[in-house]
Amino acid sequence: MWSKTSLSMCRSYHPKVLVLVYVLILVAITVNAKKDQKKSDEEDFTRTAEMIREEEVDEDEVENTKPLFTDLRTSQIYEFIESAKKKAKPDDYKKYPYSEDATDILNQKLVEKLRKEIEMLNINDEEVISNEDLYRIITSKEKEFYGTAEETMLFQELSEEEFEQLIKNENKIETTTKITIKEVDPNPTFSDLNSNEIYHTPSATHSLVPPDVSASVGIPESPTKPKVKKEPELTEEEKQAKVLYETGVMILNSTKPDKKRAYDLFKQAAELSHLEAGKIVGQAYFFGDVFPQNITAAKYWFEKLATEKGSPFAQMYLGLMYSAGLGYSPHLAKAILYYTFAALGGDTWAQMVMGYRHWAGLGVVPNCESALTYYRKVAKKVEEELSTNGGSLIQRIRLYDEFENMGSTTGVLDDDLIQYYQFLADKGDVQAQVGLGQLHYQGGRGVEQDHARALNYFMQAADAGNANAMAFLGKMYLEGGNVVKQNNETAYKYFSMAAEKNNPVGQSGLGLMYLHGKGVPKDYNKAFKYFSSAANQGWVDGQLQLGNMYYNGLGIPRDFKMAIKYYTMASQSGHVLAFYSLAQMHATGTGTVRSCATAVELFKNVAERGRWGTNLMQGYTDYKEGRVNEALVKYIVLAELGYEAAQSNAAFILDRGDVDIIPKNETFYRALMYWSRAAYQGYSVARVKVGDYHYYGYGTEVDYETAANQYKIASEQQHNAQAMFNLGYMHEQGLGMKRDIHLAKRYYDLAAETSSDAQVPVALALAKLGVLYSLQHLQELNLDSLLPNVNLSKILGPDWDLYVMTTLAVLLGIVVYFRRGPQG
Repeated sequence: MWSKTSLSMCRSYHPKVLVLVYVLILVAITVNAKKDQKKSDEEDFTRTAEMIREEEVDEDEVENTKPLFTDLRTSQIYEFIESAKKKAKPDDYKKYPYSEDATDILNQKLVEKLRKEIEMLNINDEEVISNEDLYRIITSKEKEFYGTAEETMLFQELSEEEFEQLIKNENKIETTTKITIKEVDPNPTFSDLNSNEIYHTPSATHSLVPPDVSASVGIPESPTKPKVKKEPELTEEEKQAKVLYETGVMILNSTKPDKKRAYDLFKQAAELSHLEAGKIVGQAYFFGDVFPQNITAAKYWFEKLATEKGSPFAQMYLGLMYSAGLGYSPHLAKAILYYTFAALGGDTWAQMVMGYRHWAGLGVVPNCESALTYYRKVAKKVEEELSTNGGSLIQRIRLYDEFENMGSTTGVLDDDLIQYYQFLADKGDVQAQVGLGQLHYQGGRGVEQDHARALNYFMQAADAGNANAMAFLGKMYLEGGNVVKQNNETAYKYFSMAAEKNNPVGQSGLGLMYLHGKGVPKDYNKAFKYFSSAANQGWVDGQLQLGNMYYNGLGIPRDFKMAIKYYTMASQSGHVLAFYSLAQMHATGTGTVRSCATAVELFKNVAERGRWGTNLMQGYTDYKEGRVNEALVKYIVLAELGYEAAQSNAAFILDRGDVDIIPKNETFYRALMYWSRAAYQGYSVARVKVGDYHYYGYGTEVDYETAANQYKIASEQQHNAQAMFNLGYMHEQGLGMKRDIHLAKRYYDLAAETSSDAQVPVALALAKLGVLYSLQHLQELNLDSLLPNVNLSKILGPDWDLYVMTTLAVLLGIVVYFRRGPQG
């Protein structure tokens, strides 16, 4: 160290000598600091490596014994706590939502490292957080709970008084932290890909949509030309891992892929710390794809990636596991912290999770603008990957609806029906050929996207003179792909043939070619003419492109009102790009009054049309084939992303108790949480289920008043017949509301009018109600003294009314039988 005396002696020297001495001092300080930092980093690396070597994958292990968040850089942790401190009052540290976790995060070693980094910056003491304030954050042990009432039922930390208070309070519990989101260059992650897509990310097909106006609301754009960094030379181990990984990819891309062999190679590469291979292996164990499902093994790989690589992908999965209680005890604070850093790192799924949580107020303060920021980022990625065909169909099958209505259709085509259509197509049925071509072209309804088969069917139908087939062939050649190469001349040929037959798909295709000048001179007038003809026939692409032309003023005066008109028409047919364009206009107040709520709803719709939404169909397939655990995990993941159908399906599976990856004593708690989330998004069956859980005390205390309130919402806002019937019964019995036979009859009648399925139970309930009314009338006439004092509840039990209804049903059946007379 340099003393004050030695520094004062330098003042008597020549100025040049003095400058030289100062330079030497600075060099010495820098070298010493770098040595200390290097030594500290080496100790960190050695300690982490020892922890990883000592840790074994144990299927019985459910708790994480490693220090929390060691994968986060000190600067990240410091920035996170600083942002929280700025939003709180000086003496209000105990309300930091993650103060308890800060104890684990900022252990003594990290504090020392943080202090060294600050000292190296040579900042004045008054500009740096004091040790007193820093340790006040770290040592804060105040318990804090947050989130919705149904979520906090998962956590056993609350006292009975806290729990009771939380249930009664319908307002969201505020957290004081509001993270400032900064746009960062996202590292490529695969958290949004399923196993079939992980190596084939669709290339962006650009369409003409309103320009992204994110910058106008303070969201900077990512640079269009990222700096190319020179890759460091690989070690022998890294070279070996790279060869293993690339060999696995090559096997998967071969004409006869061997998935098991490829994944074995990925696992070997992952064991050598290959990042992308580790992602694949972690996902494979998590979802039960190729490898048997093993949540503990998945946790090991995600922790390894997070600790060694700081992977946003792994942070997202760890947040999900903490939130859902998979591999860990449920812990909302840790889940949100992992989600936050994963979203900051550019992970698409984490951004979607945080958008949904800010929209619904789950574990964070409801904040429309924050939800808009997150959802807009995800929607932008979806929009960039979509072609003008509007994207693949996301099948939203609800297991409860299918279970209750066994005879109804789910929208999934039966294999026998598909084979029948194939038989007709092979026999030359043109309509069957076109239908199968469109089905394979877009995918959905239980059929995977297959452009090769679509091309074959379209060719057959086009040869027979079908205009729709010609137009879709034009679309395939205009867009290009793995099956056919992009060819403007061939596309123009097929579009023209279809347009001559006044086909709107062909007209819209010609409009696109003239709009962009693809194979023909650019001509906005012709483009407008063709789009108008297609739109007037109700073709969604024509409506969308007319909206784009009005929005951008291409060949016509710019008119935002007309743009909104045509975007709305296209959105009514479900076109994703139309939803995106409307969302942009509502987000910025372009052509309409700015509405954050409307913009978030629209961006959420677009985000849920991303390719990860196809996991809904994969979960359904798993469930139908008996892989219930695998189905549940897929639904839980999508439920975290905000899919209502996934939330209700996860609740349905948990309600039936057919899984073994969730402790039996927690299934009702978690089912209630997912039913509540689905109810919040407007699913009336879920609302009734929430009422049932409070009525019977499943996953919560028996609460007739809460049950009645839930039934009222489902009845008045969603016209649910079951809710009306339940309200009638509760009025009849005086449960949670005043006993009133007249109101009971009114609700029973409403249920029968709303649904024909309710007519039989309503008839029985009214028959029983008539008996009760007669007894009540006798009591009013003071004739009860003439009747024996009989307590039916003591004789037949509390469910005596059900016995009476059953008896009446049997008697009714006998009467009907004898009135019709014997058959034969």
